[in-house]
Amino acid sequence: MTDLDLIDRKIVAELMRDATMPIAQIADKAGLSQTPAWKRIQKLETSGVLTARVALADPAKLGFGLTVFVGIEAPDHSSDWREAFARAVEGIPEIMEVYRMAGELDYLLRVSVSDMAAYVALYKRLTDTVPIKNVTSHFAMERMKYTTAYPVDTRNR
Repeated sequence: MTDLDLIDRKIVAELMRDATMPIAQIADKAGLSQTPAWKRIQKLETSGVLTARVALADPAKLGFGLTVFVGIEAPDHSSDWREAFARAVEGIPEIMEVYRMAGELDYLLRVSVSDMAAYVALYKRLTDTVPIKNVTSHFAMERMKYTTAYPVDTRNR
């Protein structure tokens, strides 16, 4: 972890839990008054520790009932292919996350779509856009745990 002190860690933990929390509450939980707490939040944003404050939504209630983890094997590892692949995945909003991997897979994607037909359309769009050696799809049956909050240590060390 970066060199965050206990107060910064407490602020980050609270914001990850609920970014709508009033500054007064965050300050109280961090043991500060409002102005120093706000200044620390601004510093955490400027330094890139805090990258965004967003609302989280239930994918099923928005019509995204199917989550697919897609493994991609690249046909080659040239910069041209990597750039084309990056453009392709950036242009498909249903691709929620992309990771370059070590091991058998080159890339792992998390995809959210409405149903199997929507996934088939996405698959065709992706494979028509950029050459891919192999695609392996894993369909999530149930989301058993989900969080966007990292387990920041808020204990005094």
